[in-house]
Amino acid sequence: MSKVTVILPTFNRGYCLAESIQSVLDQSFTDFELIVVDDGSMDNTTEVLNPFSGIQQIRLEKNRGVSFARNRGLEQARGEWIAFLDSDDLWEQNKLATQMKWVEHHPEHLAVYTDEIWIRNGVRVNAMNKHHKYSGDIFRYCLPLCIVSPSSVLLHAELLREVGGFDESMPVCEDYDLWLRIAKRVPFHFIEEKLIVKRGGHEDQLSRKFWGMDRWRVHALEKLLQENGMNEEQRDGVVAMLIEKCGILVSGYGKRGKSQDEEHYRNLAARYSGLVGEPLK
Repeated sequence: MSKVTVILPTFNRGYCLAESIQSVLDQSFTDFELIVVDDGSMDNTTEVLNPFSGIQQIRLEKNRGVSFARNRGLEQARGEWIAFLDSDDLWEQNKLATQMKWVEHHPEHLAVYTDEIWIRNGVRVNAMNKHHKYSGDIFRYCLPLCIVSPSSVLLHAELLREVGGFDESMPVCEDYDLWLRIAKRVPFHFIEEKLIVKRGGHEDQLSRKFWGMDRWRVHALEKLLQENGMNEEQRDGVVAMLIEKCGILVSGYGKRGKSQDEEHYRNLAARYSGLVGEPLK
């Protein structure tokens, strides 16, 4: 059994997929299995995958979304640890070795992520301050936006099984949802080395396909409140962020003349506003 399972979901990324796969195969740490999940691609993905005979492949008949694809990989995973790589990103050669060295010396840590290099339209750019990363209890830092890249994280397989993997009903912000569900339970350790390359700016990025990403963040926050399992500080932080994001959506829908949606998020914010400061039941 391999120590690490690497899960790489892909959809119509034949133009960059081979590079991503090769960045895994070139790792200095070699005790891993690689599962590529083709999420119903209609381009040349099959031809790109053919030369990579040593990897496991799951072919989905139709496109079901990245959460569904990752979860199918998780079902087949045999590693004690799970790593993900988006098919437009790359790993530096020592990515897995650095993370595995850390967890071997700190077995109490079940979630480890790294810093990253950002490339937009072929040009390296600096991350904004809001993307600053932290170690320890990162729950409150995960509330405004997703600070953990799926391509950077290493998670203990048992932890993923406990939280239930990715929410397949979410077409976007599924990582935001998962990190919050994990961070409310366990600390994350941040390795301050740029061990992945995030490549963005292309037309097929999910974040460019959906207006109003905060709709899905609100959905994730409301799920947390319905599931309970948080302390008062966490609960109050979730409520405050839900209200803030509802306000952004109210403004956005108002400018677009979508009064029904505007009213929905106004009412949602009002419904939860009374929870702040209330003792847990």
